[in-house]
Amino acid sequence: MKVVVIGAGMGGLSAAIALRRIGIDVEVYEQVTENKPVGAAISVWSNGVKCLNHLGLTEQTAALGGIVDSMSYLDGFTGDTMCRFSMQPLIDEVGQRPYPVARAELQLMLMNAYGIDDIHFGHKMIRISDDDNGASVEFSDSTTVSADVVIAADGARSLARDYVLRHPVDRRYAGYVNFNGLVGIDDRIGPATEWTTYVGDGKRVSVMPVADNRFYFFFDVTGPQGQPYHPGTAREVLAENFAGWAPGVQRLIATLDPATTNRVEILDVDPFHTWVRGRVALLGDAAHNTTPDIGQGGCSAMEDAVALQFAFTDHPDDVDAALAAYEHTRTERAGDLVLRARKRCDVTHGKDPEATAAWYDELRSEDGTRVLRGIVSNIVGGPLTS
Repeated sequence: MKVVVIGAGMGGLSAAIALRRIGIDVEVYEQVTENKPVGAAISVWSNGVKCLNHLGLTEQTAALGGIVDSMSYLDGFTGDTMCRFSMQPLIDEVGQRPYPVARAELQLMLMNAYGIDDIHFGHKMIRISDDDNGASVEFSDSTTVSADVVIAADGARSLARDYVLRHPVDRRYAGYVNFNGLVGIDDRIGPATEWTTYVGDGKRVSVMPVADNRFYFFFDVTGPQGQPYHPGTAREVLAENFAGWAPGVQRLIATLDPATTNRVEILDVDPFHTWVRGRVALLGDAAHNTTPDIGQGGCSAMEDAVALQFAFTDHPDDVDAALAAYEHTRTERAGDLVLRARKRCDVTHGKDPEATAAWYDELRSEDGTRVLRGIVSNIVGGPLTS
């Protein structure tokens, strides 16, 4: 059996590695010409780490991951600690430490695991089709490729999604812009082994450790979509939006490199439950584009990859049955995570000011139980965490 994977992001490469491990002939096609991920880092929660472990990448993942021993929420204006608690209860319950990881390094790890020389870069898909015998993809250079199955991991702006659903899908603006990047660890911003989050006025600023003595940081700035922005002006924009915030936030703004700070408008897609059309199947953001508010977007894509592997293991001689099993296993779980992230997004970013104020009050009396319970509920339910 031959499978073509469109997209060499986290989901596509995880799927390619997973299918190769059960003996399937896999080819990966990617439109970009080099490794340039969107965003500086990613929270790989325990379910995602278990997927990477399953793919034979246990040691490599641990080497890239930051050690988060505790979480804290701080008042954005005063810097006072609202709550601080250990991550150990979560690790004990789910059996795996989560890892924040620099996105480019995670991407390169997956490329090397699959075989970076085996990836067909510079291939932009412009058309996809299928029939009873397989599927075909046409690229912008007029070349085509055919296979028994096409796995479309072609991202949030997926062309394949329109094909599978037979109509275009509009993405929904979540109400905020995320600025993110990497800086050296600085205890004036937050402890070296803690995920520290400053909150106030429906905005947040967060740092968490990744490998090599660095913090991954992000700022969430609420406001309308399509605001003009000039690259390289992140420091000025953030200084204006977070004027009067705590010294740790000011230190972060002063430390970040505007030239390498990313700005991303946050969007998602309403959940849908048709991921397969004939011999074409969606995976990752193409299937469940979500906001990053619960840190499950990349993890969910990795779960897709493992579920796809399990489906072909269970139905090695029946492509239709395998794809149907994959779709049946994944759509409800992934759609639920999209809606959970959307709900958390609305509370975090002040869509209902009273609800956000009530959350701040809860944080001031939090011992970690409620927060960790919510995180665990996001982690469990996948192919390796049921």
